[in-house]
Amino acid sequence: MGTLTATLVQLRSEPSSLAQGRTSIFLHKTSRRIPTNKNQSIVAILFGPSTFEASKLKVLFLGVDEKKHRRKLPRTYTLTHCDMTFNLTLAISHTINNSQLQGWYNKLQRDEVVAEWKTIKGKMSLHVHCHISGGHFLLDLFASLRYCIFCKELPLVLKAFVYGDKNLFKNYPEMEEAIAWVYFHSNIPEFNKVECWGPLIEAASRSSGARKM
Repeated sequence: MGTLTATLVQLRSEPSSLAQGRTSIFLHKTSRRIPTNKNQSIVAILFGPSTFEASKLKVLFLGVDEKKHRRKLPRTYTLTHCDMTFNLTLAISHTINNSQLQGWYNKLQRDEVVAEWKTIKGKMSLHVHCHISGGHFLLDLFASLRYCIFCKELPLVLKAFVYGDKNLFKNYPEMEEAIAWVYFHSNIPEFNKVECWGPLIEAASRSSGARKM
């Protein structure tokens, strides 16, 4: 999973308000607290600040009209990376692209991030899923570290979603204000949780690893 950090290098171009570097000085009042533990310090020391390089991102539109960019649901994102090339692959489709998640290495690492758009009470929201632990003992052993790394990298993962689906956000800029909900899946109760990261544009524009009180 550490190679995900090495993959994310400076974003050269971004859509809509992200390209203008827009951030909000207001924090979403339901944002989560900063876990002050040794693992978080280890993450900062080993991996440092992360950035994102658009040229490293390959976008696949599977069963989704890339040209019309209609806001039609369901719409999902499946993001994976390659340790050999440091490239990211983002599939935009109606369902999770399970073919990206096959193979022993992917099942060992479980560092994919998937997300889906939903309409709840008439409002669009993005629901992001991360696998922290469960499946084999190595994931359980490093659950706390994995949680910290996912939290550190998620702002850049969200940037990859917005950049990869940039024409959708160009045509529907209001979707940048949709609330992002992050689901951490774990067999350890401490890390099995749902967090509200606030409006997508704000969550994606945070400095990597910046955690709001």
